[in-house]
Amino acid sequence: MIQETEFKPVSGWMPFLLFWIVLLGGLFSIWNLAGSREPSILIGLTILLIVVDLICACGFMIIQPNQARVMLLFGTYKGSVKTSGFFWANPFFSKKKISLRIQNFETGSITTPERKDASGKTIPKSHSAGTPSKVNDRDGNPIEISAVVVWRVVDTAEALLEVDDFEHFVSVQSESALRNLASRHPYDSEDHEISLRGNTENISEQLRTDIQERLDKAGVHVLEARISHLAYAPEIAAAMLQRQQAQAVVAARTKIVEGAVGMVEMALDRLASREIVQLDDERQAAMVSNLLVVLCSGGHTQPVVNTGTLYQ
Repeated sequence: MIQETEFKPVSGWMPFLLFWIVLLGGLFSIWNLAGSREPSILIGLTILLIVVDLICACGFMIIQPNQARVMLLFGTYKGSVKTSGFFWANPFFSKKKISLRIQNFETGSITTPERKDASGKTIPKSHSAGTPSKVNDRDGNPIEISAVVVWRVVDTAEALLEVDDFEHFVSVQSESALRNLASRHPYDSEDHEISLRGNTENISEQLRTDIQERLDKAGVHVLEARISHLAYAPEIAAAMLQRQQAQAVVAARTKIVEGAVGMVEMALDRLASREIVQLDDERQAAMVSNLLVVLCSGGHTQPVVNTGTLYQ
């Protein structure tokens, strides 16, 4: 595996000054020699010097902040330049530009590279909107899911030389990691286990770790990965909504019953401790029944006054 090494080029200002001195001096010499009877070999040497000077001009490069150049000499990796500024290096170096800036994309999106149309006009790179991926969760329910991944290049040699197209590699591997993660967890769970909907932070951290493991060989560091879209597939969305509503009703009723039983228990204990009234088992059962009806009913209760006794 190719490891990144630092290449330190020469500052470009002194070579830039020498370039213009040689170029202007050579042109001035040719102009003077053209009208004289000096040997033509001097004119040829001057032209050769100008040609060499123009070839050396190919060694100039300007590196912007958060950009780098990968230096290759006839197919051999010589190092990477990450320092911004104006430099000069061997003109025969192939200088591959690579961005070190933070980038992000949404899984399912399509990236169109920079290209030229028929008229030669440059069309910039564009990104389409992300399309959620359809996958089955751990319980076999079809769901739609997508994620936003934030990443940057940290090893220019690996990013450029170890994989064919590192941006496409990041996109494909992120999509694969997202699908694998969705198949390992249920969409929702009531057993306090990790679920896609109920444990957003844990799921995001797992997704970031899974993507990072796949991108280590590409010299890419994943800063963040978060679920941006999560829903049941349309064909089961209505049925799952009814199930969620039923679960919510059952959960609410459970809480109501728990509270009502506690209130009935508290009422019986206070009546007994203060000796307000002595109730036998049958009267206690009737009182518990009435209190539970009042506390657990879905609407307002209508009291009925009993003018007789319990046994009539």
